[in-house]
Amino acid sequence: MTGISAWPLHILICNAAVFGAPWCLTEDGLESTFQVNHLGHFYLVQLLEDVLRRSSPARVVMVSSESHRFTDIKDSSGKLDFSLLSPSKKEYWAMLAYNRSKLCNILFSNELNRRLSPHGVTSNSVHPGNMMYSSIHRNWWVYTLLFTLARPFTKSMVRVYVFLKKGKKERIYVLEKLMKPESCP
Repeated sequence: MTGISAWPLHILICNAAVFGAPWCLTEDGLESTFQVNHLGHFYLVQLLEDVLRRSSPARVVMVSSESHRFTDIKDSSGKLDFSLLSPSKKEYWAMLAYNRSKLCNILFSNELNRRLSPHGVTSNSVHPGNMMYSSIHRNWWVYTLLFTLARPFTKSMVRVYVFLKKGKKERIYVLEKLMKPESCP
């Protein structure tokens, strides 16, 4: 093995996302919020799965959102309806698309953990805290107004230092409870 694929990968944080984006289909014919927020991470993890296994212990962190609680992917009879993940323009609502993509992140993380934890690769999903101080709401002026009005009543994200190795002074910022220092490689 040579090149970058020979390097170990002990932690992979999947954090890319869009919010409030207008309806748009990608070149693949899928709704863009779903593709950016979920399928991109899914594909990246699939590409790196062998590297993660070889790097054991390793961890995948899916940055999701508590907003996943405000949706589901079931039809009116209670059966899974995957067409809801890439709705038509008529059925599209940006907030619901975001919530569904974050639900997919959590479901994927749970299944990834089930499949890979026996191989020393764990997966967790985390809620980053409120995003009032980010620019995730930039796609629509109404979201920008709502986020601006809510700022005085919210707190910013919590930062937690986690030591990469015991006894070392090197630090990284991560979200609360991602990992314990003793579990770091």
